[in-house]
Amino acid sequence: MSTLIARPDAQTRERLILWIRRRMDECGITESALQAALENDQRHLRYQDAFGNVWSGDGELPAWLKRAVAAGQSIEHFRCN
Repeated sequence: MSTLIARPDAQTRERLILWIRRRMDECGITESALQAALENDQRHLRYQDAFGNVWSGDGELPAWLKRAVAAGQSIEHFRCN
């Protein structure tokens, strides 16, 4: 089952950003530390299906993943890390 989350409107988005910034300040998380963590996560992305097909996240989507996404499956369903 796939759950879709609607994109927030501009006002909700701004409130969410403010909340995140406050939590970052409370925990001593800098923007540069957050950026480094996100970049590290991107380098280690991996997607795999039940048949053992694997994609590193680099380059074009492989055929098996294109078919799944075209059929309505979320790409995050295949994320392994």
